[in-house]
Amino acid sequence: MSVVVVGAGLAGLTAARDLLARDIEVTVLEARDRVGGRTYGLEVAPGVWADAGAAYLGHRHTELTALLAELDLKTTPTAMAGDSRFELGGDVGTRAGRFPPLSAVALGELFDALTDLCAKVRVDAPWLTPDAADLDRRTAAGWAAEHLRHPDARRFFPLFLGEMMAADPAAVSVLHMAFYLRSGGGLRYLNAFAGGAQEDRIDGGAHQVCERLAARLDVRLGEPVRAIHQDGDGVIVVSASGQVRAGTVVVAVPPALAGAIDFRPGLPTPRARTATAPGCAVKVHLIYPRPLWREYGLSGWTVNATGPLLSTVDDSPPDGGAGVLTGFVTGSEAHRFAALPAAERRERVLAQAARLFPELPAPAQVHVTDWIGEEYSRGCYAALFGPGDWGLLGPGLIAPHGRVHWAGTETSTEFFGLMEGAIRSGHRAATAIAETQEEQ
Repeated sequence: MSVVVVGAGLAGLTAARDLLARDIEVTVLEARDRVGGRTYGLEVAPGVWADAGAAYLGHRHTELTALLAELDLKTTPTAMAGDSRFELGGDVGTRAGRFPPLSAVALGELFDALTDLCAKVRVDAPWLTPDAADLDRRTAAGWAAEHLRHPDARRFFPLFLGEMMAADPAAVSVLHMAFYLRSGGGLRYLNAFAGGAQEDRIDGGAHQVCERLAARLDVRLGEPVRAIHQDGDGVIVVSASGQVRAGTVVVAVPPALAGAIDFRPGLPTPRARTATAPGCAVKVHLIYPRPLWREYGLSGWTVNATGPLLSTVDDSPPDGGAGVLTGFVTGSEAHRFAALPAAERRERVLAQAARLFPELPAPAQVHVTDWIGEEYSRGCYAALFGPGDWGLLGPGLIAPHGRVHWAGTETSTEFFGLMEGAIRSGHRAATAIAETQEEQ
């Protein structure tokens, strides 16, 4: 038996590795000129890499942690010592810790309401949640307008959803919001550095995981897949340079990309709809000679209602050999920012950096990674399920289409949208194929 894997991100390469370990011949076809999918390393100084894509992990990410041990990769804590800065509709303010200078009561009510909402979701099958149709019909923005009375809660909600999901509240259903937050471990876990989902980074960059996996596999780059045709003998995968015949195929690309493939026979349900939005994320890296903000007692963490950078975090290497501030542009702000000319994007970033950190010199470098415009990702962190998506797309999310199996973080109901979810989906797809082979 042979298998073609479409996509050389974490999900596809995990599936390929598992299949190869079972003595199944595997070929991986990747559209880009690199492996990694939505992990992407950016060398910002000699030997210093920043994560321009997926970056963080926590102790509950057990499959990723096991894979790092196997590949001899280490982690480093996300640095958070020092004061934080906030620009939330007024002057820039400095305070200890990460809690913003907003009403604690209002934010407590926001998180209580979200926690109650998440508790109702059936995480293994969101479309079977009680009142799923109603939750799937309404947007997160509509939910906020109905449930959040205090101005501080309304101001903070889109910033929080952008940080957690790279989502515009108007683009996602209430059901998807609640599912995503619960799937990732709950609000407190997802939002936490120490003890949470953002506790650590992979030393040297997350891109190394896919590079080391790919080194053991037959991976063909620059091969966007155009069509997958099934017949009585197997599958024919049509890529940019020709055809590959195999017994089975694993499609491990984001839903919008999977939906653009010509399947014959056609899919019983679509992989994405017009309501399915790309993850709204642009990452910006500000590079300094060292983490200069630490010399002023600052953590590098900021939260800002005035963009373009809605938050920043210190992602400097452990030895402090360079200062790396990662800025996140998310939600509707990401669409506005991505549409600007490169020179204007840089100008706005530098102006905001000067406001947030007036004691620092201008960064030596500014790097912008636009995931919304990335042809072979269609957004990051993950696709956003809009109104009606879970009801229509959910039941067919992982169901094989004949000899076609599915992987990718959007096919995982555990840690959806995270590296951990991608890896778990790859394991699942490989296991399903192996079990099918054993039955034949």
